[in-house]
Amino acid sequence: MQNFRLRPIALSLLCLLANGAYADDGVTLTPAQDLSHKPGDEPAPLFITADRLQGTRDQQLEAFGDVDMRKQGETLAADYLIYRQPQDEVFAKGNVRIEQKGSMAAGPEMRLKLEQSLGYMESPVYQLTDNNARGDAKRLLFEGKNKYRLQDARYTTCPAGTDDWFLHAADLEIDRTTQIGTAHHAYVDFKGVPLLYTPWMTFPLVAQRKSGFLAPSIGSTGNSGWELTTPYYWNIAPNRDATISPRFMLKRGVQLKNELRYLEPNYVGQAALEVLPSDRITHSTRHFLALQHQQNLGSGWTGSLDLQRASDDNYFRDLSTRVASTSQVFLPREGTLSYAQGPWNFSARVQGYQTLQDPLAPVTPPYSRRPQLLLNANQPNVYGADLALASEFVDFSHPTLLNGRRFMLYPSASLPLRQTYGYVIPKIGLHITRYALGEGASTPDITRTVPIFSADSGLYFERDWEFNDTQFLQTLEPRLYYVYVPTREQSQIPVFDSGEAGLNFAQMFSENQFTGPDRIGDANQVTAALTSRLVDPDSGVERLRAAVGQRFYFKEQEVTLYAPARTRNFSDMLFSLGGPITPAWQFDALIQYDPAKNTPENSSVSARYLPAPGKVLNLSFRYTRDALKQIDVSGQWPLYGRWVGMARYNYSLLDSKVLEALAGLEYNGGCWASRAVIHQFTTATAEVTNAFFLQLELNGVSQIGPNPLDILKQNIIGYTKSNE
Repeated sequence: MQNFRLRPIALSLLCLLANGAYADDGVTLTPAQDLSHKPGDEPAPLFITADRLQGTRDQQLEAFGDVDMRKQGETLAADYLIYRQPQDEVFAKGNVRIEQKGSMAAGPEMRLKLEQSLGYMESPVYQLTDNNARGDAKRLLFEGKNKYRLQDARYTTCPAGTDDWFLHAADLEIDRTTQIGTAHHAYVDFKGVPLLYTPWMTFPLVAQRKSGFLAPSIGSTGNSGWELTTPYYWNIAPNRDATISPRFMLKRGVQLKNELRYLEPNYVGQAALEVLPSDRITHSTRHFLALQHQQNLGSGWTGSLDLQRASDDNYFRDLSTRVASTSQVFLPREGTLSYAQGPWNFSARVQGYQTLQDPLAPVTPPYSRRPQLLLNANQPNVYGADLALASEFVDFSHPTLLNGRRFMLYPSASLPLRQTYGYVIPKIGLHITRYALGEGASTPDITRTVPIFSADSGLYFERDWEFNDTQFLQTLEPRLYYVYVPTREQSQIPVFDSGEAGLNFAQMFSENQFTGPDRIGDANQVTAALTSRLVDPDSGVERLRAAVGQRFYFKEQEVTLYAPARTRNFSDMLFSLGGPITPAWQFDALIQYDPAKNTPENSSVSARYLPAPGKVLNLSFRYTRDALKQIDVSGQWPLYGRWVGMARYNYSLLDSKVLEALAGLEYNGGCWASRAVIHQFTTATAEVTNAFFLQLELNGVSQIGPNPLDILKQNIIGYTKSNE
């Protein structure tokens, strides 16, 4: 074996990266890396080894047998190599292989001008280890520093020996300077079936944004029929992008959906515009507009906007495929200005709504707040006491109901007395509310002043406990919470934004039994609760939590809202039990029990079994006496081989009907996955909507067909893609 060292020569190597065009949720780009030497850098030395070397000094060098050319980890291997120094050109033949970190290309013959990076390789086969991609081509052309062209090329992320799919391109350009690939006359060959031909497309070579068409979406819904969406992603700037999505619906026509996102150091937001110029069913133009904006104004000041508008009440019910959208009733229109500095917090808000009416269940539009001013403060440890202030001014307006202005001021002071074994926190406050009412009020001006006293107390006990050879730390935490609020006449006070508060553990330890300040409930009551936890002493994870609580009244209720006054001196009992019992099992139960009637009023029980990603079963039961009785079952589970099943079934026992159902199959092909999903749900108008999704996902390249992943994640808690 002979060794020969040439003078330092800069060698440019092939490095191909290819990922499918896509747009993610972030907006920050990863800068492209320049792999070339900077001007003025000293070129690295080049080494050649072979079985036999011969040549003429400063003219030509020939290497025969097991040739190996190396330069800083870059290698070129061949059976035969000739280097012509005046032309700075290498010609290699026979088992040519050129490697660089993360990439390799091999072919029978290669010619390359080293400094200019101009040349070719015949019939190359390449591998990209960074993203597990590989492929081949008829010819590889070197077209300058970091610029390459592949003729009649194929690309796939399938492992060697598995040729399930290839991306074909008659001409594929790779520009490592801009990190952009350009394909001409490209299509996907899946199992021998050509899909998605395009005469021209571009895509990013690294995980960065790139303008271009995204994978089209094909599907069907009951309201719109078969539909095709062809989104175009526009990478306007590193901190701005837009997605323009024409949606062709067989029954309704063409809808144009647009979304703009932006991110600046002091503000962030997104805007959406959807337009259906002429709905073939309603014979009208339909649209939706939305703007969410957040602004940092400096010096503790911030602002935000949330503006939404739909052209008609049925817009989402007719044109959306998601339950969360079809069930929307109130579209907000509000602007907020806030300030936070030290103990002070101030906000000013103007708020209104567009109410989307359901003809089967009409609702009263809520009040508009124009404006609403809030000033709050919290200063702990002032001579041992915690001082707090809550205040509000709001002007309520409504086209048909009583209008008015409300001013509320609630200063309070508490004295926290804490020890390692327990605590006592007495608190006293004065709730002052004044109303200035408009026309139609029997009393135009009303003032209400209510003193409020409360005392919260609790103890902590713990012990070591062993169960089934497992050590736990068990706690016992009794708690007493007392509230006293004298009675104030409030029947003349209008109800702008208050309501009955449901009974739960958080509400049992609150001062007011109503939500909002329009009603301050009279109280002379105590809440007693007991909580016990099982804690893993090594990890600190809470494995099981059990709690029971009940409220006891020492006086009859005088202040009411909608429900009649209570007739007994105790509340329903609350029971809760749950936690991650094992790494695979999660259980939660909450029961509101009426001891007088010996029956549950409300209950919610759920269990989840998640032994591994891709294996999950969810079961829940919800019950409210005379109002709600539902079972909800969902899951994802391997069926046979690479097949995975997904399903959800939400059924109302009270109404004897299916509220939402989903069934799907997913196949994990290793380097690809396919999903077929049927989704049925009931809209607010009691109409049943059906949607069908069929998707083919090619790992690292693209997704073909409508995206059911959001639907699956919303319906099956714990869902995981089988190819992740």
